[in-house]
Amino acid sequence: MSYEVKVDAFEGPLDLLLHLIHRLEIDIYDIPVSQITTQYMEHIRAMQVLELNEASEYLVMAATLLAIKSKTLLPVHEGEIDEVDYEFDEQDPRDELVSRLIEYKKYKEAAGELKKLENERAVLYSKAPADLSELQQQPDAMDYDANAYDMLGAFQKMLRRKQLRAPLSTRVARQEVSIKEQMGSMVERLKSFKGRANFSELFPSDDQAVLVVSFLSLLELMKRQVIAVEQQKNFTELSVELRKETWQDEEEPFGPN
Repeated sequence: MSYEVKVDAFEGPLDLLLHLIHRLEIDIYDIPVSQITTQYMEHIRAMQVLELNEASEYLVMAATLLAIKSKTLLPVHEGEIDEVDYEFDEQDPRDELVSRLIEYKKYKEAAGELKKLENERAVLYSKAPADLSELQQQPDAMDYDANAYDMLGAFQKMLRRKQLRAPLSTRVARQEVSIKEQMGSMVERLKSFKGRANFSELFPSDDQAVLVVSFLSLLELMKRQVIAVEQQKNFTELSVELRKETWQDEEEPFGPN
């Protein structure tokens, strides 16, 4: 009789037994010892034919199965039960093996779940924890540099506020306002605010021409990096800060317009 065998990487004799139980669709609580022992011994012989170095624990399990098989095959006569010298063990000889198999099956299933979680976690990458102490100490310190578009938006908001408060003054006489002079005035005003002021605080005048020139002078100061314009977060007012080191380094900070 030819025997076709597929060698699996069994982790031990209990693992081999579970494999046979599942393959033969056997109830683990009612193992037909004769059938399972025959299948188990065939696997042992297959290992020998393939010249595999089977571990001694496989042979120990084979001996255990044969012992259980022999106990189940022994006939029990009713008359012998009443004899005093006869010791009859009412316990099923398979019970110990079943308990070991059930316990092993629990650990095997748990190991399978852990392996599944390991495989899922292996495809993920966790960023190393960053130092957020500065943000925790200063939750509102989220300044970022504003650009010309942010400045223009702030200018439009400031114009709307001034229009609501009072109409912008208009004059028939032409008034020349120099951007260079206004740049100097802006720097002096920032100094009066100790080097930092809100955007709207730099536009005290209601004259439209002065407002426009003041805005252009701020853009020029920002371009020359004389001032820094920041915003803590979206929709908050811009903050204008005078860079003292830049201002002090220039003997004549503003060239002709």
